Amino acid sequence: MQLRKMTAADVDAVLAVEQQIHSHPWTRGNFIDALNSASLCWVHEQNNEIVAYAILLAALDELELLDIGVARAQQGKGLGKRMLQELISLAHAQNFKRMLLEVRQSNAAARALYVKTGFTQIGLRRGYYPLAGGREDAIVMEYQLE
Repeated sequence: MQLRKMTAADVDAVLAVEQQIHSHPWTRGNFIDALNSASLCWVHEQNNEIVAYAILLAALDELELLDIGVARAQQGKGLGKRMLQELISLAHAQNFKRMLLEVRQSNAAARALYVKTGFTQIGLRRGYYPLAGGREDAIVMEYQLE
C-alpha cells in the first residue's frame, strides 16, 4: 500500500468510495475545489486501486480533517488507523500543533477509531450533519501534535 498526494485523475475513484460509504457524500466539485485550494489531499492505493483518501485543511499551526474514507471492502482491516497514523506523522513533520475533526455522534466505529488513535473529544456541534429527517450532532475531536 502507498500513501500519495491526490491528483485530478483520482477524483472519480475517490468519489466512488465517498458515495459508497457516506449518506451525504461530497460532490465531484467538492473534491476538485479541495485539489485547487490549500487543502492537503491524500489517497491510499492498493494494487493500483484507490482504497482510502483524506482531505485536510491547514490553518496556521492546525490541521482540520475535513473528509476521510475507506472503501467498504477494506474496512475493519486496520487501514483507517494506519492512514490516520500516517497523516499524524506528516503533520508532526510539518510542525503542526494539533489536528481537529468532526464526526457524527452516531458513528460509533469512527469515534472508536479516533479514540484508539489518540484523539479526544473537545466539543459538540448541535445539528451539524444533515439526516434524512433532520440534523445530527457532531462530536469535535482533537489530536495534540506537540
